[in-house]
Amino acid sequence: MTPRPFTGAVRTDVEVAVVARDGRCTRAIVAAVAALSVVLSVALSAGLGTGLGTVLSAGLVMPVLPPVPAAAAVPSVPLAAVPSVPSYESPRATPSGPGHGSGRDRVGGHRSSYAVTVRLASASPAVLRRPDGRLTLSGTVVNHSRQRVTGAHVGVRTGPAALGTRSGLAVAAGRTDLTRADGEEISGHVHRLPSLAPGARRDFRLRVPVPELGADGAGAYGLTVDVAREDGAVLGLARTFLPVYPEGTAYQPLRTTVLWPITDIPHMEALTLRTPESVRPVFRDDALAAAFAGGGRLWRLVETGARLPVTWAVDPDLVAQARAMADGYRVARTPGATDPRRTTAGRGGRAAAAWLAALKRAVRGQDVIALPYADPDLASLARGGPGGEALAGLLRRASRAGKDVVDRELDTDARADVAWPAGGVVDAGIAGYAERLGLGTVLASGSTVARLRRSSGALVTGGATDDRAVGLGERMTALTYDTTVASLLAQSRPGAGAAGAPLRLRVRQRLLAESLTAVRELPYAPRALMVVPPRRMSAGAARAVSEAVSEGLGAGWLEPSRLEAAAQDPEPGQLREAGGYPVALRASELPARSLAAVARDQRRLGTLSKVLSDPGRTTASAYAAMARAVSTSWRGNPAGARSYRRGVSRYLTASIDSVRLVPKSKVTVAGQSATIPVTVDNGLQQDLTGVELRVASSRPERLAAVDRAVGVQASRAVSRTVRVGVRAHANGPVRLTAQLYTSSDGRPWGRPIIFTADVRSVPSGAVAFVAGGVGLMMLAAAFRLRRAQARGGAPPPGVRG
Repeated sequence: MTPRPFTGAVRTDVEVAVVARDGRCTRAIVAAVAALSVVLSVALSAGLGTGLGTVLSAGLVMPVLPPVPAAAAVPSVPLAAVPSVPSYESPRATPSGPGHGSGRDRVGGHRSSYAVTVRLASASPAVLRRPDGRLTLSGTVVNHSRQRVTGAHVGVRTGPAALGTRSGLAVAAGRTDLTRADGEEISGHVHRLPSLAPGARRDFRLRVPVPELGADGAGAYGLTVDVAREDGAVLGLARTFLPVYPEGTAYQPLRTTVLWPITDIPHMEALTLRTPESVRPVFRDDALAAAFAGGGRLWRLVETGARLPVTWAVDPDLVAQARAMADGYRVARTPGATDPRRTTAGRGGRAAAAWLAALKRAVRGQDVIALPYADPDLASLARGGPGGEALAGLLRRASRAGKDVVDRELDTDARADVAWPAGGVVDAGIAGYAERLGLGTVLASGSTVARLRRSSGALVTGGATDDRAVGLGERMTALTYDTTVASLLAQSRPGAGAAGAPLRLRVRQRLLAESLTAVRELPYAPRALMVVPPRRMSAGAARAVSEAVSEGLGAGWLEPSRLEAAAQDPEPGQLREAGGYPVALRASELPARSLAAVARDQRRLGTLSKVLSDPGRTTASAYAAMARAVSTSWRGNPAGARSYRRGVSRYLTASIDSVRLVPKSKVTVAGQSATIPVTVDNGLQQDLTGVELRVASSRPERLAAVDRAVGVQASRAVSRTVRVGVRAHANGPVRLTAQLYTSSDGRPWGRPIIFTADVRSVPSGAVAFVAGGVGLMMLAAAFRLRRAQARGGAPPPGVRG
């Protein structure tokens, strides 16, 4: 293979781009060229047009076009037509590639499988800048067939030209078979493999001089490492991309805003353990201790992000949990338990304090977003009916408090008006709910927002990469972000250790290729890119993003941009709701019945607060737990969401039930005036006020309560006996009902108790008075009856004759 010169010039002689006035390729032209490409490719595969093959060998390169429908997929062009018979049998794999035409590209149908797995772990340098030096590739080959593999080697090949569009990049990444677009194997730079028994693995290392890679000009080139036999049969391959940006290349840098999310699932519960000296919050588990410690996910995120110009998106609840751990906390023996005494001391206090300090240093001088408290699932709430509506006020108050938490703990002035709906999907309902929470900026997928083209007045969603702010009316601005990059990061969760190296490399090189190809689409136009990773970004993904951003910034095709700058001068636009809310997101949203249950708990907490001496101490933890119960982090974890919500409900039920009347069966009333003792049990961890006791008699003519209501006050975790005054009029048993009521609104509290009062030793005068009263009543009834009979009428109502 003859080396191609490494230059910084753009090969305008081999690639043609048709650009409209506004700098975007029109769909009609792209479709026409795509159709022409299909025709030419089919002609090549059919062996027609020798002259055309000559032109191709002379250097004419077909431009890479957006993927075509599966029915019109371009057939793979084999590198050789010499058939070969494999020297092994593998029921798991069907060899494909040179000499085997059974495989098809992913865009055209099924994926081919191979007998050998190639894991490419490193590529250095990540970006080629100089015409000299070497590209070093290393990785592992694994034989997963049932037969021994012999006479094989590891080789490398690069595409003949840089990929011209991001859609072409996606097609190249999805191919599973070798085609002419992968280029020829670079001779003289292979790694010979020994005989591989079934299950055997061998490391490999390739060092290829840069001039022999044939990277002719700036752009992203496909790079394939394959295992093949001498007869050309391909046993396995791995794909990645080779970004090339020669020194002196002066494309317009892509203004890049990188969001750096610091979030996690909720761990702190509403339950607290109170002592005279302190209040210790209770956590469901101690998982955050490992996440905050050195090597943990959250520690690595802070450590990695501190080296980058990023926009930090911080969940205030996570900061609050870290502070609670640093100050001392407990861990429940059983998640969702209601007894704070059945807990153990947490072990992550020092790690949480160190993590908070590291985060504070990392965000200094950087853009910081304080997400709504506990990162509520805006889409589920907006679509959740009355339950979601009822929680809007709670979430708005919690978000205001969340900004204070972030500002105080991180010594910053965080922006607190940014909404981040799941999947970046925004419709009118979600936008309206965000406004109700006081959020005027929404992170939106570019596919859900249409911009108004100022030149023609038409709404557009496609075109070259350009993530801009879009105005949605007078009070809402959408910050669109790149969906391809977001999907890549969401679907790839590489580990941080050696085992995650192959996937980290794939993600890093793909990110570099995506951003560089975006620049090449319009190399001299100012444009923007917003990178939004998944909420719970893994440490491995963070490392891949960090390396890609650092390489792009160092090479010069990326330029850091602050969120404030990205949100300036929004273009007019509107939401696109033609397709409705995506089915996949609908399946993972919080059910409406769960939101209704949280709303009921909110009302119950309001009732509980009426009987507490210091309601703020209890309601603050409970309201925060309710916000956690509707967190976006529960998507994909319905069991965890259900368990957490039920834990909050059990806590409230146990708290309400802990203020109760102690049952009794019988009391004795001796004398005309007496007091009846009723015991109130206060199981709360603070003093009880705001409640009163009322006693009702079934025979008030025999025994009646003198006090209509008696106020109840009891210290925390004690029982208090309340005495209710009564007056007796006659001896004998009387059934009494005792009930607690809230003093503020007179609503019943808890269950009543019913007991019997045995009245004894009432003075004879009182008995005679009662007997006289009964006699007078009987005489009055007889007199009325006689008058009625004298008139010849019927007896009065209620009096039997």
